[in-house]
Amino acid sequence: MSSSSICKPAKKSVSATCSGDPRRARPRGARLAAAALALLLLAGCGSEPVRQVEAGLRSVKESIQSTFGGGNKGAPALAAGIRQYDNGDYRAAADSLQLALDQGLSASADRVTAHKYLAFIDCASGREQKCRDEFGAALRIDPDMELAPAEAGHPIWGPVFRSVKAQFRGKAGGGS
Repeated sequence: MSSSSICKPAKKSVSATCSGDPRRARPRGARLAAAALALLLLAGCGSEPVRQVEAGLRSVKESIQSTFGGGNKGAPALAAGIRQYDNGDYRAAADSLQLALDQGLSASADRVTAHKYLAFIDCASGREQKCRDEFGAALRIDPDMELAPAEAGHPIWGPVFRSVKAQFRGKAGGGS
């Protein structure tokens, strides 16, 4: 292969365009499908590593869906809500974040983020029960969710999150 071989992803396509080595021009979808098939063969086991692989596959699926148009209509509203939150416009942020959830966010990480920011807004506004409800909604989507260190150390919502997470763990670990 010459040093001038270049492989660039084609815009809005599932294949790569390569000059030089034609073996490098494989459809992305085929590579993902092959990887998914290999990982699914491991799915017969119920071990923790396999569950982690399955979670990774769900993430890849969500990423593909959001990239190729599967139910991510709320993404612009989520971005706007985070921007409004960062600018201190909490009422508008709450409206945008709720709109994002209502319109649909295909990636679970995006849904968790929307609920997390809504929880922050509710806690800071003195609506502790709504704050708890939003953290609970986020934890139902991702039970392993954690706050960033700066978020977890916040004097208002940090303790609320820890309390909700402890209750959530207690329900998950207590059976029933």
